[in-house]
Amino acid sequence: MEFLKTCVLRRKACTTVCFWRRQTIRKPSVRNISTSSPRSTVMPAWVIDKYGKNEVLRFTQNMMMPVIHYPNEIIIKVHAASVNPIDVNMRSGYGAAALNMKRDPLHIKTKGEEFPLTLGRDVSGVVMECGLDVRYFKPKSLTHTQAASLPYVALTAWSAINKVGGLNDKNCTGKRVLILGASGGVGTFAIQVVKAWDAHVTAVCSQDASELVRKLGADDIIDYKSGNTEQQLKSLKPFDFILDNVGGSTESWALNLLKKWSGATYVTLVTPFLLNMDRLGIADGMLQTGVTVGSKTLKHFWQGVHYRWAFFMASGPDLDDIATLVDAGKIQPVIEKTFPFSKVPEAFLKVERGHARGKTVINVV
Repeated sequence: MEFLKTCVLRRKACTTVCFWRRQTIRKPSVRNISTSSPRSTVMPAWVIDKYGKNEVLRFTQNMMMPVIHYPNEIIIKVHAASVNPIDVNMRSGYGAAALNMKRDPLHIKTKGEEFPLTLGRDVSGVVMECGLDVRYFKPKSLTHTQAASLPYVALTAWSAINKVGGLNDKNCTGKRVLILGASGGVGTFAIQVVKAWDAHVTAVCSQDASELVRKLGADDIIDYKSGNTEQQLKSLKPFDFILDNVGGSTESWALNLLKKWSGATYVTLVTPFLLNMDRLGIADGMLQTGVTVGSKTLKHFWQGVHYRWAFFMASGPDLDDIATLVDAGKIQPVIEKTFPFSKVPEAFLKVERGHARGKTVINVV
């Protein structure tokens, strides 16, 4: 989490920042590029020099200041950043194969040249420099701390609910929605979105999170610690849509809770996609992933329900829609705890322990 961070917005893969895209104007000429002059100025940052446990996080005062090389880049003075579970997993090497391919598609660099590596998905701050082809805005109603808590979880939930699940403000009224793992960052956002679209929401969480999810709009709350979750849910009416943030054994019974032959859909965010590539390599990992999701999709299709995987999807237009809901007061950032920049390792440990009640945010300025 650098004090100053380069953030790149591309048409199909944008970094999630609070300066959410209102419009990107692309010009055909390759000469239309704004670049920064090389500088020797350094800045403070938390980095890792190898993958591992929390001890690999290292503070440095000597991270080189970023420069703009392309017209779709900006430099931000970071005021706040949030920590997501994927950041903790990436600290340990999760997704390294796929991300290294993205950084170096031609395999020019040797193994380990991604270090020192700065972790982090979400930032909010002030634009210091901007490429000529991008324009940004941020929701008018949020502080930097609040803004930094939203983009990654918001786009992940939006991907699962809207892009993959097909729900929107025009077809969601009265739909019965089940959210497994409802008290974390994705879950708390998902509750608010589908409630804004007039769905009936059943949230599964522990008893100590029940007040939070009820305030966010959950109609029914199931405490997974108070008994067999499957049996508790079977006592309710079948569901039109299930969002699974838990994975594991839930997949073996959750689809039985859907309305059969009605277009009902189960979407899970817990998939082996990146793990397959880490374990088998890019090509074999993608092949194994395709076989797995394809076979499960067909199996459940013949049983009258839809089975889907969802992932974070970067999208400027989707962030525009989310910002509209935020500014209208229909989405509230849910922040469990904040940390100063000096305590980034403690923030990682907090997220690593799990049982989140919203987001963990680091105040940099």
